[in-house]
Amino acid sequence: MSPDPVAETTSTAAPTLDPVTPRVDRAGDPAGSLLARSGPASPMDDAAPDRADRDVVDHHVPGEEGRGTSRRPVVPILLGLLVLTAGLFAGALALGSVAIPVAEVWTVLTGGEPSTASWSVIITDIRLPRAVTALVAGAGLSVAGLQLQTLFRNPLADPFVLGIASGASLGVALVSLAGSGSMFLGTLALGGSVSTAVAAAVGAGLVLGAVLTFARRIRSITSVLIIGLMAGYLAGSVVSLLLFFSDSDDFRAYLAWSLGSFRGVTWSELAVLVPAAVIGLLLAASTVKGLNALLLGERYAESVGVNVRAVRAAIIVSSSLLAGVITAFAGPIAFVGLAVPHLGRALLRTSDHRVLMPAVVLIGACVALGTEIIAGVPGQDLALPLNAVTPVLGAPVVIVVLLRLRRSAEVVLS
Repeated sequence: MSPDPVAETTSTAAPTLDPVTPRVDRAGDPAGSLLARSGPASPMDDAAPDRADRDVVDHHVPGEEGRGTSRRPVVPILLGLLVLTAGLFAGALALGSVAIPVAEVWTVLTGGEPSTASWSVIITDIRLPRAVTALVAGAGLSVAGLQLQTLFRNPLADPFVLGIASGASLGVALVSLAGSGSMFLGTLALGGSVSTAVAAAVGAGLVLGAVLTFARRIRSITSVLIIGLMAGYLAGSVVSLLLFFSDSDDFRAYLAWSLGSFRGVTWSELAVLVPAAVIGLLLAASTVKGLNALLLGERYAESVGVNVRAVRAAIIVSSSLLAGVITAFAGPIAFVGLAVPHLGRALLRTSDHRVLMPAVVLIGACVALGTEIIAGVPGQDLALPLNAVTPVLGAPVVIVVLLRLRRSAEVVLS
Protein backbone atom coordinates (compact mmCIF):
# COMPACT_ATOMS: atom_id res chain seq x y z
CA MET A 1 0.00 0.00 0.00
CA SER A 2 1.56 3.32 -1.04
CA PRO A 3 1.78 6.07 1.57
CA ASP A 4 -1.01 8.60 1.68
CA PRO A 5 0.35 11.65 -0.24
CA VAL A 6 -2.05 14.05 1.41
CA ALA A 7 -1.17 12.80 4.88
CA GLU A 8 2.50 13.58 4.21
CA THR A 9 1.72 17.15 3.24
CA THR A 10 -0.64 17.79 6.14
CA SER A 11 1.02 16.03 9.02
CA THR A 12 3.23 19.06 9.70
CA ALA A 13 0.65 21.73 8.88
CA ALA A 14 -0.66 22.03 12.44
CA PRO A 15 0.69 21.44 15.92
CA THR A 16 -0.13 18.35 17.91
CA LEU A 17 -3.22 18.98 20.01
CA ASP A 18 -3.00 16.04 22.35
CA PRO A 19 -0.21 13.59 23.16
CA VAL A 20 -2.51 10.58 22.89
CA THR A 21 -5.74 11.26 21.05
CA PRO A 22 -5.99 12.54 17.47
CA ARG A 23 -8.63 15.18 16.88
CA VAL A 24 -10.52 16.65 13.94
CA ASP A 25 -11.39 20.30 13.43
CA ARG A 26 -14.75 21.71 14.46
CA ALA A 27 -16.17 22.00 10.98
CA GLY A 28 -15.60 18.30 10.35
CA ASP A 29 -13.25 19.20 7.51
CA PRO A 30 -12.42 15.99 5.64
CA ALA A 31 -9.84 17.77 3.51
CA GLY A 32 -6.98 17.06 5.84
CA SER A 33 -5.72 20.65 5.52
CA LEU A 34 -6.65 21.41 9.12
CA LEU A 35 -5.92 18.00 10.53
CA ALA A 36 -3.85 17.85 13.68
CA ARG A 37 -2.25 14.51 14.41
CA SER A 38 -0.90 12.82 17.44
CA GLY A 39 1.70 10.13 17.46
CA PRO A 40 0.70 6.99 15.56
CA ALA A 41 -1.62 4.64 17.36
CA SER A 42 -0.45 1.13 17.96
CA PRO A 43 -1.98 -1.45 15.63
CA MET A 44 -2.45 -3.65 18.68
CA ASP A 45 -4.36 -0.99 20.63
CA ASP A 46 -7.92 -2.27 20.66
CA ALA A 47 -9.19 1.00 22.05
CA ALA A 48 -7.83 3.06 19.15
CA PRO A 49 -10.88 2.71 16.86
CA ASP A 50 -13.18 3.66 19.75
CA ARG A 51 -11.08 6.71 20.52
CA ALA A 52 -11.17 7.76 16.89
CA ASP A 53 -14.94 7.39 16.72
CA ARG A 54 -15.38 9.31 19.96
CA ASP A 55 -13.17 12.17 18.83
CA VAL A 56 -14.94 12.40 15.49
CA VAL A 57 -18.24 12.74 17.37
CA ASP A 58 -17.08 15.54 19.70
CA HIS A 59 -14.38 17.35 17.76
CA HIS A 60 -13.22 20.83 18.64
CA VAL A 61 -10.66 23.42 17.61
CA PRO A 62 -9.50 25.46 20.63
CA GLY A 63 -9.87 29.21 20.46
CA GLU A 64 -12.71 29.43 17.95
CA GLU A 65 -14.58 32.23 19.67
CA GLY A 66 -15.63 30.00 22.55
CA ARG A 67 -18.57 28.49 20.75
CA GLY A 68 -19.76 25.08 21.91
CA THR A 69 -19.13 22.33 19.42
CA SER A 70 -20.55 19.27 21.13
CA ARG A 71 -22.68 17.00 19.02
CA ARG A 72 -26.37 17.77 19.04
CA PRO A 73 -28.86 15.05 20.14
CA VAL A 74 -29.11 12.62 17.27
CA VAL A 75 -32.45 10.85 17.78
CA PRO A 76 -34.66 13.98 17.91
CA ILE A 77 -32.96 15.40 14.83
CA LEU A 78 -33.33 12.18 12.85
CA LEU A 79 -36.99 11.89 13.85
CA GLY A 80 -37.54 15.50 12.83
CA LEU A 81 -35.90 14.87 9.47
CA LEU A 82 -38.04 11.77 8.99
CA VAL A 83 -41.21 13.78 9.64
CA LEU A 84 -40.02 16.53 7.30
CA THR A 85 -39.28 13.97 4.59
CA ALA A 86 -42.78 12.51 4.92
CA GLY A 87 -44.30 16.00 4.77
CA LEU A 88 -42.35 16.95 1.66
CA PHE A 89 -43.22 13.61 0.05
CA ALA A 90 -46.90 14.34 0.65
CA GLY A 91 -46.40 17.87 -0.67
CA ALA A 92 -44.81 16.51 -3.85
CA LEU A 93 -47.94 14.41 -4.40
CA ALA A 94 -50.39 17.19 -3.57
CA LEU A 95 -48.77 20.19 -5.27
CA GLY A 96 -48.45 20.79 -8.97
CA SER A 97 -50.31 22.37 -11.85
CA VAL A 98 -53.41 20.83 -10.24
CA ALA A 99 -53.66 21.16 -6.47
CA ILE A 100 -54.97 18.01 -4.76
CA PRO A 101 -55.97 18.01 -1.07
CA VAL A 102 -53.73 15.88 1.14
CA ALA A 103 -56.79 13.92 2.32
CA GLU A 104 -57.50 12.95 -1.28
CA VAL A 105 -53.88 11.96 -1.75
CA TRP A 106 -54.15 9.65 1.24
CA THR A 107 -57.36 8.21 -0.17
CA VAL A 108 -55.65 7.34 -3.44
CA LEU A 109 -52.58 5.86 -1.73
CA THR A 110 -54.74 3.63 0.43
CA GLY A 111 -56.67 2.32 -2.58
CA GLY A 112 -59.78 4.47 -2.24
CA GLU A 113 -61.61 6.49 -4.86
CA PRO A 114 -60.98 10.25 -4.84
CA SER A 115 -63.77 12.75 -5.41
CA THR A 116 -62.33 13.51 -8.84
CA ALA A 117 -61.46 10.45 -10.93
CA SER A 118 -58.54 12.08 -12.75
CA TRP A 119 -56.71 12.67 -9.47
CA SER A 120 -56.04 8.97 -9.12
CA VAL A 121 -54.23 8.89 -12.46
CA ILE A 122 -52.30 12.08 -11.67
CA ILE A 123 -51.07 10.73 -8.35
CA THR A 124 -50.33 7.10 -9.17
CA ASP A 125 -48.98 7.46 -12.71
CA ILE A 126 -47.30 10.86 -12.65
CA ARG A 127 -46.54 12.30 -9.23
CA LEU A 128 -45.82 9.16 -7.22
CA PRO A 129 -43.03 7.89 -9.54
CA ARG A 130 -41.63 11.42 -9.59
CA ALA A 131 -41.61 11.67 -5.79
CA VAL A 132 -40.03 8.24 -5.37
CA THR A 133 -37.33 9.19 -7.89
CA ALA A 134 -36.60 12.41 -5.98
CA LEU A 135 -36.43 10.50 -2.71
CA VAL A 136 -33.98 7.93 -4.07
CA ALA A 137 -31.90 10.41 -6.06
CA GLY A 138 -31.51 12.85 -3.19
CA ALA A 139 -30.45 10.13 -0.77
CA GLY A 140 -28.10 8.42 -3.21
CA LEU A 141 -26.29 11.52 -4.48
CA SER A 142 -25.87 12.84 -0.93
CA VAL A 143 -24.30 9.61 0.31
CA ALA A 144 -22.02 9.47 -2.75
CA GLY A 145 -20.88 13.02 -2.03
CA LEU A 146 -20.28 12.22 1.63
CA GLN A 147 -18.13 9.23 0.75
CA LEU A 148 -16.06 11.13 -1.79
CA GLN A 149 -15.47 14.08 0.54
CA THR A 150 -14.14 11.71 3.18
CA LEU A 151 -12.13 9.58 0.77
CA PHE A 152 -10.37 12.59 -0.77
CA ARG A 153 -10.46 14.51 2.52
CA ASN A 154 -11.67 17.52 0.54
CA PRO A 155 -14.89 19.42 1.35
CA LEU A 156 -15.51 20.31 -2.29
CA ALA A 157 -15.44 16.77 -3.66
CA ASP A 158 -18.63 15.43 -5.21
CA PRO A 159 -19.67 13.42 -8.29
CA PHE A 160 -19.60 16.60 -10.40
CA VAL A 161 -16.30 18.09 -9.28
CA LEU A 162 -14.47 14.79 -9.69
CA GLY A 163 -15.95 14.12 -13.13
CA ILE A 164 -18.04 11.14 -12.08
CA ALA A 165 -21.28 12.65 -13.35
CA SER A 166 -19.55 13.49 -16.63
CA GLY A 167 -18.40 9.89 -16.90
CA ALA A 168 -21.95 8.71 -16.31
CA SER A 169 -23.19 11.13 -18.97
CA LEU A 170 -20.61 9.78 -21.37
CA GLY A 171 -21.75 6.23 -20.70
CA VAL A 172 -25.35 7.19 -21.43
CA ALA A 173 -24.30 9.05 -24.57
CA LEU A 174 -22.26 6.13 -25.89
CA VAL A 175 -25.20 3.71 -25.70
CA SER A 176 -27.80 6.21 -26.87
CA LEU A 177 -26.15 8.63 -29.30
CA ALA A 178 -23.66 6.36 -31.05
CA GLY A 179 -26.01 6.05 -34.01
CA SER A 180 -29.03 7.69 -35.53
CA GLY A 181 -32.75 7.12 -35.72
CA SER A 182 -33.70 8.53 -32.30
CA MET A 183 -31.62 5.98 -30.43
CA PHE A 184 -31.68 8.14 -27.32
CA LEU A 185 -35.44 7.96 -27.03
CA GLY A 186 -35.35 4.24 -27.66
CA THR A 187 -32.54 3.60 -25.20
CA LEU A 188 -34.39 5.30 -22.36
CA ALA A 189 -37.50 3.25 -23.05
CA LEU A 190 -38.31 0.07 -21.14
CA GLY A 191 -36.04 -2.13 -23.21
CA GLY A 192 -33.01 0.08 -22.63
CA SER A 193 -33.32 0.87 -18.93
CA VAL A 194 -30.84 -1.76 -17.77
CA SER A 195 -28.26 -1.00 -20.49
CA THR A 196 -28.51 2.74 -19.76
CA ALA A 197 -28.02 2.23 -16.02
CA VAL A 198 -25.08 -0.13 -16.55
CA ALA A 199 -23.43 2.20 -19.05
CA ALA A 200 -23.79 5.17 -16.69
CA ALA A 201 -22.39 3.23 -13.72
CA VAL A 202 -19.45 1.93 -15.75
CA GLY A 203 -18.68 5.41 -17.09
CA ALA A 204 -18.78 6.87 -13.58
CA GLY A 205 -16.60 4.08 -12.19
CA LEU A 206 -13.96 4.46 -14.91
CA VAL A 207 -13.59 8.17 -14.27
CA LEU A 208 -13.42 7.74 -10.50
CA GLY A 209 -10.93 4.89 -10.84
CA ALA A 210 -8.70 7.04 -13.06
CA VAL A 211 -8.86 9.92 -10.57
CA LEU A 212 -7.91 7.61 -7.69
CA THR A 213 -5.02 6.16 -9.70
CA PHE A 214 -3.57 9.63 -10.16
CA ALA A 215 -4.32 10.46 -6.53
CA ARG A 216 -1.85 7.78 -5.39
CA ARG A 217 0.94 9.38 -7.44
CA ILE A 218 0.31 13.08 -6.86
CA ARG A 219 0.99 14.79 -3.56
CA SER A 220 -1.38 17.75 -4.00
CA ILE A 221 -5.09 17.15 -3.47
CA THR A 222 -5.71 20.29 -5.54
CA SER A 223 -4.01 18.60 -8.48
CA VAL A 224 -6.23 15.56 -8.00
CA LEU A 225 -9.34 17.73 -8.18
CA ILE A 226 -8.01 19.42 -11.30
CA ILE A 227 -7.48 15.99 -12.85
CA GLY A 228 -11.09 15.16 -12.02
CA LEU A 229 -12.23 18.33 -13.72
CA MET A 230 -10.08 17.57 -16.77
CA ALA A 231 -11.56 14.06 -16.95
CA GLY A 232 -15.00 15.67 -16.90
CA TYR A 233 -14.01 18.00 -19.74
CA LEU A 234 -12.66 15.08 -21.80
CA ALA A 235 -15.90 13.16 -21.30
CA GLY A 236 -17.87 16.29 -22.20
CA SER A 237 -15.90 16.70 -25.42
CA VAL A 238 -16.77 13.17 -26.52
CA VAL A 239 -20.42 13.80 -25.69
CA SER A 240 -20.29 17.01 -27.72
CA LEU A 241 -18.98 15.11 -30.73
CA LEU A 242 -21.72 12.52 -30.39
CA LEU A 243 -24.30 15.29 -30.14
CA PHE A 244 -22.87 17.02 -33.21
CA PHE A 245 -23.38 13.94 -35.34
CA SER A 246 -26.76 12.96 -33.83
CA ASP A 247 -30.11 13.86 -35.35
CA SER A 248 -32.27 16.70 -34.08
CA ASP A 249 -34.61 14.52 -32.04
CA ASP A 250 -31.75 12.87 -30.16
CA PHE A 251 -30.09 16.23 -29.62
CA ARG A 252 -33.19 17.78 -28.06
CA ALA A 253 -33.89 14.73 -25.92
CA TYR A 254 -30.31 14.59 -24.61
CA LEU A 255 -30.29 18.31 -23.91
CA ALA A 256 -33.50 18.05 -21.90
CA TRP A 257 -32.10 15.07 -19.99
CA SER A 258 -28.84 16.91 -19.23
CA LEU A 259 -30.74 19.70 -17.43
CA GLY A 260 -31.95 17.23 -14.81
CA SER A 261 -35.49 16.12 -14.08
CA PHE A 262 -37.35 13.59 -11.97
CA ARG A 263 -40.36 13.76 -14.26
CA GLY A 264 -39.36 11.36 -16.99
CA VAL A 265 -38.93 8.27 -14.81
CA THR A 266 -41.61 5.61 -15.14
CA TRP A 267 -42.55 2.71 -12.88
CA SER A 268 -40.69 0.31 -15.18
CA GLU A 269 -37.52 2.38 -14.85
CA LEU A 270 -37.98 2.64 -11.10
CA ALA A 271 -37.82 -1.16 -11.07
CA VAL A 272 -34.18 -0.73 -12.12
CA LEU A 273 -33.33 2.50 -10.28
CA VAL A 274 -34.62 1.62 -6.80
CA PRO A 275 -32.92 -1.81 -6.42
CA ALA A 276 -29.62 -0.43 -7.77
CA ALA A 277 -29.78 2.55 -5.40
CA VAL A 278 -30.62 0.32 -2.43
CA ILE A 279 -27.62 -1.89 -3.21
CA GLY A 280 -25.41 1.19 -3.45
CA LEU A 281 -26.70 2.57 -0.14
CA LEU A 282 -26.23 -0.75 1.65
CA LEU A 283 -22.69 -1.02 0.31
CA ALA A 284 -22.03 2.56 1.43
CA ALA A 285 -23.37 1.74 4.90
CA SER A 286 -20.84 -1.08 5.17
CA THR A 287 -18.00 1.45 4.84
CA VAL A 288 -19.00 3.56 7.86
CA LYS A 289 -16.23 2.32 10.16
CA GLY A 290 -13.64 2.72 7.44
CA LEU A 291 -14.86 6.22 6.62
CA ASN A 292 -14.48 7.27 10.25
CA ALA A 293 -10.91 5.99 10.28
CA LEU A 294 -10.12 7.69 6.97
CA LEU A 295 -10.99 11.04 8.54
CA LEU A 296 -7.62 10.78 10.24
CA GLY A 297 -5.77 9.63 7.13
CA GLU A 298 -4.95 6.34 5.47
CA ARG A 299 -1.93 5.68 7.67
CA TYR A 300 -4.01 5.97 10.81
CA ALA A 301 -6.75 3.80 9.29
CA GLU A 302 -4.21 1.07 8.53
CA SER A 303 -2.72 1.36 12.01
CA VAL A 304 -6.06 0.52 13.62
CA GLY A 305 -6.64 -2.50 11.39
CA VAL A 306 -8.81 -1.03 8.63
CA ASN A 307 -8.35 -2.62 5.21
CA VAL A 308 -7.95 0.66 3.34
CA ARG A 309 -7.80 -1.00 -0.06
CA ALA A 310 -11.11 -2.80 0.51
CA VAL A 311 -12.76 0.35 1.89
CA ARG A 312 -11.57 2.39 -1.07
CA ALA A 313 -12.89 -0.24 -3.48
CA ALA A 314 -16.26 -0.30 -1.73
CA ILE A 315 -16.46 3.50 -1.90
CA ILE A 316 -15.60 3.46 -5.61
CA VAL A 317 -18.23 0.83 -6.39
CA SER A 318 -21.01 2.31 -4.25
CA SER A 319 -20.50 5.95 -5.25
CA SER A 320 -20.17 5.03 -8.92
CA LEU A 321 -23.28 2.88 -8.77
CA LEU A 322 -25.29 5.58 -7.00
CA ALA A 323 -24.11 8.45 -9.18
CA GLY A 324 -24.29 6.36 -12.33
CA VAL A 325 -27.81 4.97 -12.14
CA ILE A 326 -29.28 8.21 -10.77
CA THR A 327 -27.63 10.21 -13.54
CA ALA A 328 -28.86 7.71 -16.11
CA PHE A 329 -32.52 8.29 -15.29
CA ALA A 330 -32.67 11.77 -13.74
CA GLY A 331 -29.80 13.45 -15.55
CA PRO A 332 -26.71 15.06 -14.00
CA ILE A 333 -28.14 16.83 -10.94
CA ALA A 334 -25.76 19.46 -9.59
CA PHE A 335 -24.92 20.54 -6.02
CA VAL A 336 -26.93 17.92 -4.11
CA GLY A 337 -23.94 15.64 -3.52
CA LEU A 338 -21.76 18.63 -2.70
CA ALA A 339 -23.99 20.64 -0.35
CA VAL A 340 -25.97 18.06 1.62
CA PRO A 341 -23.02 16.46 3.50
CA HIS A 342 -22.09 19.91 4.81
CA LEU A 343 -25.68 20.56 5.87
CA GLY A 344 -25.58 17.27 7.80
CA ARG A 345 -22.33 18.16 9.55
CA ALA A 346 -23.61 21.61 10.45
CA LEU A 347 -26.90 20.25 11.74
CA LEU A 348 -25.43 17.46 13.87
CA ARG A 349 -22.06 19.11 14.61
CA THR A 350 -20.26 15.87 13.95
CA SER A 351 -18.33 13.98 11.30
CA ASP A 352 -19.16 10.57 12.76
CA HIS A 353 -20.49 8.62 9.79
CA ARG A 354 -22.52 6.31 12.04
CA VAL A 355 -25.00 9.16 12.59
CA LEU A 356 -24.03 11.40 9.68
CA MET A 357 -24.86 8.91 6.95
CA PRO A 358 -28.54 8.34 7.94
CA ALA A 359 -28.90 12.09 8.48
CA VAL A 360 -27.48 12.77 5.03
CA VAL A 361 -29.90 10.25 3.51
CA LEU A 362 -32.87 12.11 5.02
CA ILE A 363 -31.53 15.60 4.31
CA GLY A 364 -30.78 14.63 0.71
CA ALA A 365 -34.30 13.27 0.30
CA CYS A 366 -35.73 16.50 1.75
CA VAL A 367 -33.61 18.68 -0.52
CA ALA A 368 -34.54 16.69 -3.64
CA LEU A 369 -38.25 16.65 -2.79
CA GLY A 370 -38.20 20.36 -1.98
CA THR A 371 -36.37 21.09 -5.22
CA GLU A 372 -38.92 19.06 -7.16
CA ILE A 373 -41.80 20.99 -5.60
CA ILE A 374 -40.16 24.32 -6.45
CA ALA A 375 -39.26 23.22 -9.98
CA GLY A 376 -42.86 22.16 -10.53
CA VAL A 377 -44.04 25.76 -9.93
CA PRO A 378 -47.26 24.85 -8.07
CA GLY A 379 -50.36 26.31 -9.69
CA GLN A 380 -48.69 26.75 -13.08
CA ASP A 381 -48.52 24.43 -16.06
CA LEU A 382 -44.75 24.76 -16.07
CA ALA A 383 -41.73 22.71 -15.02
CA LEU A 384 -38.28 24.20 -14.48
CA PRO A 385 -35.09 22.17 -14.97
CA LEU A 386 -33.71 20.89 -11.67
CA ASN A 387 -30.30 22.36 -12.41
CA ALA A 388 -31.91 25.80 -12.53
CA VAL A 389 -33.05 25.35 -8.91
CA THR A 390 -30.36 23.31 -7.12
CA PRO A 391 -27.65 26.02 -7.36
CA VAL A 392 -29.90 28.33 -5.34
CA LEU A 393 -29.25 25.97 -2.40
CA GLY A 394 -25.85 24.61 -3.31
CA ALA A 395 -23.93 27.78 -4.16
CA PRO A 396 -24.49 29.49 -0.76
CA VAL A 397 -23.48 26.31 1.06
CA VAL A 398 -20.21 26.12 -0.88
CA ILE A 399 -19.48 29.78 -0.15
CA VAL A 400 -20.12 29.27 3.58
CA VAL A 401 -17.87 26.20 3.62
CA LEU A 402 -15.03 28.10 2.00
CA LEU A 403 -15.40 30.97 4.47
CA ARG A 404 -15.40 28.55 7.44
CA LEU A 405 -12.31 26.77 6.13
CA ARG A 406 -10.46 30.07 5.80
CA ARG A 407 -11.48 31.13 9.31
CA SER A 408 -10.51 27.73 10.78
CA ALA A 409 -7.14 27.88 9.02
CA GLU A 410 -6.47 31.27 10.55
CA VAL A 411 -7.33 29.86 14.00
CA VAL A 412 -5.00 26.86 13.63
CA LEU A 413 -2.12 28.91 12.27
CA SER A 414 -2.47 31.67 14.86
